[in-house]
Amino acid sequence: MQIFHDPRCTEYGRPGHPERPERIVRTVPLLKSRHGNWQWREPRAASDQELLRAHSREHLARIANANQDFDLDTPAHSNIDFYARQSAGAAMEAARAAIGGKRAFSLIRPPGHHALRDRAMGFCYFSNIAVATLDALAVTGVADAGPRPRTAVKGKIERVAIWDFDAHHGNGTEALVANNEKIMFASIHQYPGWPGTGTKSFANVLNFPIAPYSSRSNHVRAAGQALQKLLGFKPQLLLVSAGFDAYKHDPITQMTLEGDDFATFGKWLADVKIPTAAILEGGYSDDLPELIDAFLSAWNS
Repeated sequence: MQIFHDPRCTEYGRPGHPERPERIVRTVPLLKSRHGNWQWREPRAASDQELLRAHSREHLARIANANQDFDLDTPAHSNIDFYARQSAGAAMEAARAAIGGKRAFSLIRPPGHHALRDRAMGFCYFSNIAVATLDALAVTGVADAGPRPRTAVKGKIERVAIWDFDAHHGNGTEALVANNEKIMFASIHQYPGWPGTGTKSFANVLNFPIAPYSSRSNHVRAAGQALQKLLGFKPQLLLVSAGFDAYKHDPITQMTLEGDDFATFGKWLADVKIPTAAILEGGYSDDLPELIDAFLSAWNS
């Protein structure tokens, strides 16, 4: 397992905000203490060219020159352009590592799946997973030099699937990949719930709205159905928006999943025979480090 992480992602925050540095600060030592053989890699920042595949120049300028909050949820933190570029870069490098035959996880903040082409929202500034998806489709080659493992992709990526099990609809991802025949996107999310989108499927978008307080079994079943439909697309790369806020004790959602359910998601990925990378999205409970470990440990088994 390769973990893409930049410790500087914990340098910003706002008191009382759920997307807080402790999400990462508490997860890193737990993973390092339990998995001494995992490789830790520091990502590079996403370039303008890479970000412009998903966002407008005007949006990049607004993030770079942020001097007022984008909305109540999405503050204009000092130096947020740097942190957001590192996060997008980590997603890209995790995807490239997967193409090279590695299991890869981006453990960094801020998250990304709510960011739109021209708007930061929902704790998100750049759409990390959309940037990574479009990068994978645009480039040929792998992140690591040397011989490729047998699972590595040969040639150009032509089809990418995105599995989003965050409790909130990945509205930004949907908007950025909709009607792209090379991409299939599936989101399993609470509805009714913020951001209030994701009620219907269309074209290359599969939405699985889950009512608040639905049973674990129904939720897990929907997540499994979504993954199977994505695999039916026969992607050459699977990217995962791994949000852990569907957990029963998460403070900002009304879902019922337990740690074992995230381990189940990881077990499913262990059985997937195509290159796969996961990118951290939400998850705001104090149990987040254990939930991430359950997911990654099962995936890496």
